[in-house]
Amino acid sequence: MANTNTIRQGGRTRYMGSAATALALMAMGSSVSAFAQDTTDADTEELSLEEIVVTGSLIRNPNLTRSNPVAVVSPEEMTYRNTNVVEEILRTIPGVVPAIGAQVNNGNGGFATVDLRGLGTNRNVALVDGVRMSPSTLTGVFDTNNIPIALLERVDVLTGGASTTYGADAISGVVNFITRKNFSGVEVNSSYGVTEEGDGDTKRFEITMGGNIEDKGNVVISLGYQKSDPVYMGDRDYGEYSLSGGDGSRGGSGLGSYNTRFGNVNPTGADNANLGLGGVQDNRTFAADFTAYNFSPLNVYQTPFERYNVYAAANYEIADNIEVYTRGIYSRNTVNTLIAPSGAFGDSVTVALNHSLMSAAQRNAFCAFDTDPAAGVYTPVYTQAQCDAAATATGPSDPNYLEVDTQLRRRNVEGGPRISDFTADYFDFQLGLRGDLTDTLSWDVMASHGESKQVQIQKGYWLKSRFRNSLLGCPTTTDGCIPVDFFGPTGSITEEQNAYLSGGESAITTNFAMSQIKGSVSGEVGFTMPWASEAVNFAVAGEYRKYSATRESDLLSQSGDLGGAGGAAPNIDGGFSVYEGVAEFVVPLVTDAAWAKQLNLEAGIRYSDYSVDDPSNPSYNTTTWKTGLSWSPTDDISFRGTYSHAVRAPNIFELFNPITTGLTNLNNDPCASVDDNGVIYNSGPTGVVRDVCIAQGAPATSIGFIPDPAAGQANNTTGGNLALVPEKSDSWTLGAIIRPAAIPGLTMTIDYYNIKIDGSISQPAPDDALAACFDNPSTTSDACRAIVRSPIDGGLSGDEAVVKGLPTFLSNSGNLRTDGIDVTVTYGHNISDSVDWNMSFAGNWTNKSTFQATTGVSENRDCVGLYSANCGSTNGQIQPKFTWNMRNTFTYEKFDLSVLWRHIDGVKYEFADTAPLYSGDVQGLGSHDFNRIKAYDYFDLSVRYHVFENVALTGTVTNLFNKRPPIVSNDAGTTAANSGNTFPSTYDALGRRYGINAKITF
Repeated sequence: MANTNTIRQGGRTRYMGSAATALALMAMGSSVSAFAQDTTDADTEELSLEEIVVTGSLIRNPNLTRSNPVAVVSPEEMTYRNTNVVEEILRTIPGVVPAIGAQVNNGNGGFATVDLRGLGTNRNVALVDGVRMSPSTLTGVFDTNNIPIALLERVDVLTGGASTTYGADAISGVVNFITRKNFSGVEVNSSYGVTEEGDGDTKRFEITMGGNIEDKGNVVISLGYQKSDPVYMGDRDYGEYSLSGGDGSRGGSGLGSYNTRFGNVNPTGADNANLGLGGVQDNRTFAADFTAYNFSPLNVYQTPFERYNVYAAANYEIADNIEVYTRGIYSRNTVNTLIAPSGAFGDSVTVALNHSLMSAAQRNAFCAFDTDPAAGVYTPVYTQAQCDAAATATGPSDPNYLEVDTQLRRRNVEGGPRISDFTADYFDFQLGLRGDLTDTLSWDVMASHGESKQVQIQKGYWLKSRFRNSLLGCPTTTDGCIPVDFFGPTGSITEEQNAYLSGGESAITTNFAMSQIKGSVSGEVGFTMPWASEAVNFAVAGEYRKYSATRESDLLSQSGDLGGAGGAAPNIDGGFSVYEGVAEFVVPLVTDAAWAKQLNLEAGIRYSDYSVDDPSNPSYNTTTWKTGLSWSPTDDISFRGTYSHAVRAPNIFELFNPITTGLTNLNNDPCASVDDNGVIYNSGPTGVVRDVCIAQGAPATSIGFIPDPAAGQANNTTGGNLALVPEKSDSWTLGAIIRPAAIPGLTMTIDYYNIKIDGSISQPAPDDALAACFDNPSTTSDACRAIVRSPIDGGLSGDEAVVKGLPTFLSNSGNLRTDGIDVTVTYGHNISDSVDWNMSFAGNWTNKSTFQATTGVSENRDCVGLYSANCGSTNGQIQPKFTWNMRNTFTYEKFDLSVLWRHIDGVKYEFADTAPLYSGDVQGLGSHDFNRIKAYDYFDLSVRYHVFENVALTGTVTNLFNKRPPIVSNDAGTTAANSGNTFPSTYDALGRRYGINAKITF
């Protein structure tokens, strides 16, 4: 049975096929990236039809030209891409910056998100058929893993201020997932994919069933299952080893088991045995010569993923011109991440010198620690006689008992990787009534409620309290303490000892709920302007939304006792509500005049009243507005422009997150002298910088021996702020649509956009926090005193209860700016009676994208075309200057041959000209320049064959020429973005992949 979809518009019914739909979308201001070949009127009864949803407006009349530029991803594009999740398509749209997805391993929170224009995942809204979905994260972000692909008709992406139409959070735009309506019949989709290396298997199976009810309604249900297997970095030669950005060597972390370090300096011989405060061991007694720990093989380029999803919708006409409708979504997503083993990452410890597993030579090395190496006069911490007597001390009450305060650096290689299993359950249910007041007026009332629950189980972590207790020789045994051999090489820690240190699993449960009620009236006001034929259209609406969220951590996760977990995860409980009123108008000013075939004016305004759930009862109200103009002087060309004033209210995480100390990326500490391999590379700071380092908590005796942040990650302290207020944005666009009659089938669009956000809710980048102090160092400045260092070695790593590191608190002090140009071209041509050609091109040129954490104080950093720990976009990913996608599809009878060309402009390291990374030969990988990535071009091939009228097979080859990713080292950017020596969310780290899809309809 053929599928049938209906468009209800003010009491009138419209039917539109795929080609007609594409033209209607163009008229409304959309840029269609790919759609089915042209069809004739005689074919319309056999078409798969769709309800027109106007993204960017509450007014649903498809006859009115709109001023908002909207990019559209068609169902054809989704078929040709043959993907498991929509995020993989969205992140390759020009102008969209990759966000967290399957390629992110260390930093993946179990969700897939979208980042429009690189302004942040929390500055856009996800919609289904124009209705916002309940968020999945504490930051108010929707998990796109919950979107069922089988029922998608298209995806609309509108960038720029959309707060007037959709409310706060839509400050950078919306992603609107449009579903097929009134589906009738049965459709089965089954897909399988695998890389050329034979790993990374992906599977997808979906069945959709629907039918009409007495010509008054429709019911549809879609069931789906998707699964992706991991791809390990160790299974690709470019990810097998962690490469050092400094010298291109096969490096890694200075935190390994075969070179246990008590302190921060790694000596290379007997003469170096007594160099540093609590920080030097003799390699001859503790381990073999230093070898950096290679953490790459256990990390992944593709995280394991499994999903079950259900989508159901129904509508029924219960009376003349009154229809009840409902929609429900449920999904269960499981994401597994694993990273290098846990351990002690420079944590402060006290070592008892009577430890039963310590050798005499090792005890002597501890006793020989220099009490003040900076003084230049060697003074051991204990005499040989004291040291010998301490060996036989019976316990802390024995007068010969001695201890040494130091730091422990050892990785739990014997215990295996750190594992996080994320299981998320999501549902969103909607119920509404709609109908017609007159032939030109309609009304709609709906309510929905959605909830997300994610449980994160963490396994494989050492407990800090336990390795500290063990190093003291187990003075307390209430936790089952046993002495652990931290003093030997790999394998010295037994399975029994590891079981004690690990202490089981920990759990973090995150819940989010959103309820909303909406009512609207829309249609024609009953009059036209003197020079127009179409009536003025309007929409008025009222909304109420209630948000609530919690994070419930077990005692282990709250305490920060997990070694290498990046800090504590305290409980969070918060929420807010908002009442809103909105009005929009589309005013046709002129129709069929000599100078204007059509001239339309748009305007809208929204008032919002927020109330935060807190005893202090902070509240605020906002007003957003928009205006737009579209002008078609001839049938060949149309001009459009918009101006929007938008806002973003602070989310629950920004308001309620307790102050905590975690990790951030940092490689350049002005106080440091020892690299992550334990090698001293300078004599230490002098003058006022030295004084500042000491004022921040570094012992004077540590100057010249302060270590770089462990594994390139420094402690930082941040937290929520109930004093935050909505950030404000002004954005405008100016563009044109060209449809020359002289070239039938050709449509071109070009749009300039400009978005600025003032009073943005932001936190300083790591270099900003340092620069605030060290650009003008002073022991009395607030910026300098806010940095808190280790009282043992003066570094910015270590016990987060003591080492607060860099202050990166949230405030309304920032600003964001971006502008650029979007271009689209679509063309269809009948090459012959049996061969058709369809081409689509979508490109983006980003002029700038600046971020300033504190207006007028922090560096105003423009990160377009750059990468570093500070740069990329707001999520650390690369934002190239120019990107484009071009698809060419040739159709011959039952065959479609389609080729997609994806282009990514060249980029470079932020400090390539001042403090460059390595450039030269990389062992086993040839010559590479870590400072620059040349322009990249990928080609994807798709072949579709209609075996029968109701059976189609599609084969795909992604990365057709098996292009290898750029190699830039493992420390050229942030941890979440730069892994496996590349940027795997931007560049293809998997290599050539093959896929097959079967689609059967009944």
